[in-house]
Amino acid sequence: MMDRNADAPWSKFDPEVYVDNNYRTPLEVDLKIVRLLRDHFSRCFAATAPHSARGVDVGAGANLYPALSMLPWCEKVLLLEYAPPNVAYLERQTSPGGLDATWDAFWNELRGAPAYRGLDPHSTVGEIVRVERANLFDLDGQRRWDVGTMFFVADSMSECPEEFQRGVRCFMNALNPAAPFAVAFMKESQGYQVGEHRYPAYRVNESRARESLTPYAAELEIHDLQHTVRPGHEGILLALGRRNSAIATP
Repeated sequence: MMDRNADAPWSKFDPEVYVDNNYRTPLEVDLKIVRLLRDHFSRCFAATAPHSARGVDVGAGANLYPALSMLPWCEKVLLLEYAPPNVAYLERQTSPGGLDATWDAFWNELRGAPAYRGLDPHSTVGEIVRVERANLFDLDGQRRWDVGTMFFVADSMSECPEEFQRGVRCFMNALNPAAPFAVAFMKESQGYQVGEHRYPAYRVNESRARESLTPYAAELEIHDLQHTVRPGHEGILLALGRRNSAIATP
């Protein structure tokens, strides 16, 4: 029997353990992702006034670097997250002066592009980033954003292919036409451990990632980052693109 999203112990997710395992000591693959995000958004927003967009990071978890990558372009960034422990972690990080030094290494990579250099993330995050507890599956297209990210979410919440497809569709429904986006998947993940608890995953390869995103993308490039960060997967897929104007069915 497949483990579905509703079966996972989200109320017991430990964000501090997750950060310790993945971000406290920056991994080269994450720094590479940050550079790719930086360059993608810099290209997409080259002709756009700074601080004019509304951004969203769907299923933010205990990862702040997708939100950091959107800061120069956004007047507001919303972090949507379902697991209560992750919501509490994000609220601490986005309180005034709450962003901890863990994220400085990622900001140093972002500063490689001019738009980021005049910002202090420790103050800017507290000013423009907000947190909302929400379920990805509840995004129905009624609210839309100008730029969006979704990192290790649709593939890391269920073993069910229908739930994976629904997760991608709900995210893409949340974006305005021409909105730049970035989506990351753990390639061929067999599930993952956080502390004492096991969480499900859907096995995504490049073909499945492309198939799921292409109907909603005006532009799409997929980077196969062949770097493993733990046992049980084969790398990371990073999809960068822009939303098309197609209406995605619920």
